[in-house]
Amino acid sequence: MRVGIIGAGKMGENHLRTYLSLTRECQLVGLYDVDKTRRETMASTYHVQAFSSLDALLKEVDAVSITVPTIYHYDVALACISKGVHMLIEKPIASTVDEATDLKERAERANVQIQIGHIELFNPLMKALQHVLKNERIIAIETHRMSAFSNRLEGVDVVQDLMLHDLYIVGTLLNHEPFKDIYTIGHLSKQMPIHAVAIGKTASGVAIQLTASYQSNKNVRSIHLLTEKTYMVANLLTNELAITRPSDSADLFPRSITETIQAPSFQKPLSLELQAFLSSIKEKTTPYVTANDGIKALALANQISHAICLKNK
Repeated sequence: MRVGIIGAGKMGENHLRTYLSLTRECQLVGLYDVDKTRRETMASTYHVQAFSSLDALLKEVDAVSITVPTIYHYDVALACISKGVHMLIEKPIASTVDEATDLKERAERANVQIQIGHIELFNPLMKALQHVLKNERIIAIETHRMSAFSNRLEGVDVVQDLMLHDLYIVGTLLNHEPFKDIYTIGHLSKQMPIHAVAIGKTASGVAIQLTASYQSNKNVRSIHLLTEKTYMVANLLTNELAITRPSDSADLFPRSITETIQAPSFQKPLSLELQAFLSSIKEKTTPYVTANDGIKALALANQISHAICLKNK
């Protein structure tokens, strides 16, 4: 399968390197970026072709990764659909729900596959967590995704950039059960949330608390889960899952035991994600993260951001 990259930024480079490693699954044809210097520099570094226009690239490929800024997702995806090119679109799917819905409908009519890039779902730790939860009833989930502020984040919505990851994760762990009764708090910078907390529950009563922030002095990526039998902490930075359960010991005082699972580091999430994308095209199966999944997550993220902005006016 012939593939290409649209967008020569940091994420685009990650996709390019990964596609080059998947020699059995695809052939990387080249890349396109509106910035001539950027695209030619990357092409020279990795010894691939830099295309002078988007149209020229789309004529030569079967599938692409779209790694441009979100505001350009809609127009770039429309161009791909018009050429019958399948696409993996980095999250979020588009700037607005209306744009995202239009892309989904157009792609379905054109028989074009859309997979939304959500790398955390391909983290081996997520597979370990889902396996452990098979026989557990979840009572509560709490996520923390925080990092230090930098100039590149000026004007970036922390809900769309960071919390969106956890909206996908929680949705997957709870079989996409709808959230309700959402309460939000947060802080703004340049009229955008830079610290956000969303608290709510699902229809079945699972309590949820999501925290995302650019105001931390350390990076944090964690999921805390409380079930009827266990307490679990998944550290997505170290790929460790700690599971604490009551001991079966008949001691006078209650005891608990903690088991630690280390997910394999040799399994690279982006490689797994791109392999799944290519496989869904070849096998004509439903993508792991569909356009509809992307629309639901975007709508919920927009709801949270909007509520935070209203409360801080």
